[in-house]
Amino acid sequence: MLSKMFGGGAGGIDPQEIAKAAGLPSDPAAMAMMMQQVQAMFSTTSDGPVNWQMAHEQARRVAAADNDPSVTALQRRSVDEALKLAELWLDPVTDFPSTGQLGRAWSRAEWVEATMATWRRLTEPVATSIAKALSDVISEQLPDEMKSMMGMMGGPASMLQNVGGAMFGMQLGQAVGALSKDVVGSTDIGVPLAEGRMALLPANVAAFGEGLDIPEQEVQLFLAVREAAHVRLFTHSPWLTGHLLGSIERYARGIHIDMGKIEEAARDIDPTNPESLQGALSQGVFMPERTPEQDTALIRLETTLALVEGWVDETTAAAAANLPSAGALREMLRRRRATGGPAEHAFASLVGLELRPRRLRDAAALWSHLTEERGIDGRDALWQHPDLLPTAEDLDDPAGFSGRRKLIESSDADVDAALQRLLAGGFEPQDDASDGDSGEAAPGTADDEDGSGTDGSAADGDGPR
Repeated sequence: MLSKMFGGGAGGIDPQEIAKAAGLPSDPAAMAMMMQQVQAMFSTTSDGPVNWQMAHEQARRVAAADNDPSVTALQRRSVDEALKLAELWLDPVTDFPSTGQLGRAWSRAEWVEATMATWRRLTEPVATSIAKALSDVISEQLPDEMKSMMGMMGGPASMLQNVGGAMFGMQLGQAVGALSKDVVGSTDIGVPLAEGRMALLPANVAAFGEGLDIPEQEVQLFLAVREAAHVRLFTHSPWLTGHLLGSIERYARGIHIDMGKIEEAARDIDPTNPESLQGALSQGVFMPERTPEQDTALIRLETTLALVEGWVDETTAAAAANLPSAGALREMLRRRRATGGPAEHAFASLVGLELRPRRLRDAAALWSHLTEERGIDGRDALWQHPDLLPTAEDLDDPAGFSGRRKLIESSDADVDAALQRLLAGGFEPQDDASDGDSGEAAPGTADDEDGSGTDGSAADGDGPR
């Protein structure tokens, strides 16, 4: 097809090199499958900005690639026992009670099925913003003749929505399917993907422990404690899930695409050099630019994620203190969460944000300090409301958290006391000091009990003015 388009490589253009740079398969069967997917892009309609059916099918396909064994009865029993023991270990180190849930063991395909609804909620705001921005910009730049031609096919907006929704759906499915090979439970990215269900993926747990020289049972038990701690936190802080997803939605509202950056990159592409095209694509020229408002929302999101992961990290360390390998596993998981894997980076490139707790260590240090200062009950009470949570400033200075909080609480108490006094009629209207009929001695006169004199010097004191 490319040979016919370019006249058999005329002008120094090698279609095979272009196809290679674009990532097109050389296998005829794979090429046929890809063409079927392209055909589906034009023929399949979607109600929203993303073709979720295509995303679901692609995620299942990627998850099943390279073997996705079904979970055996022995594995289910082992995971259930590990999660039950994890719940017992957590009881003395957190004020949140056990959720009483049954532990689940999932294959990768089962993980996709259980989490797809949350992926839709996570990505739909971003997809909507990107799709609208692309549709508006391309529609404005289309020549009138092409607009007329596309009008006969349902209009450029409709066609762009179908194609864009299918492309985003395929990319999202690819990212979710790849993540299904990396995650070990339902809460790996710091967000409850399975609506509070507690689960482990035995195949991925085994892959995680390969080469660590640590018994697989210990690895599974440590990961079970982390999973159970996540689920407890989100279950007993019901506002937290909405808070995290709301931060993502606020971030998504401001997405726009810098067409000037795309045009500039296009001018630098040499059609005779396929590597230049591949280089432009790898630089993320199609990624949306962030606004100051988005940066603020992103800082808030990253702080909350760090607080979640820091609390889980600290609580898990306390619960699993008797495991010989707990220290090594804790450090490994800290690095894993701070850096992210290839699949997580692919998801970040797709939606324009990274769900990584960059300040996990700072957050863990803060929760450790608060445990020593306030005890377990006082520490966990901060999860009752988002306004009680520590801020980015508290991550910088954990020791000063209580001092700053006392100032805020005392200020709030003064306002509440004044309001209660006002409502109870405690504030009486005061006479004008210039009113000579009052018959009362003004402050600072000879009738004052403190004998401060008549020069008004007492006006600088704490009395009312």
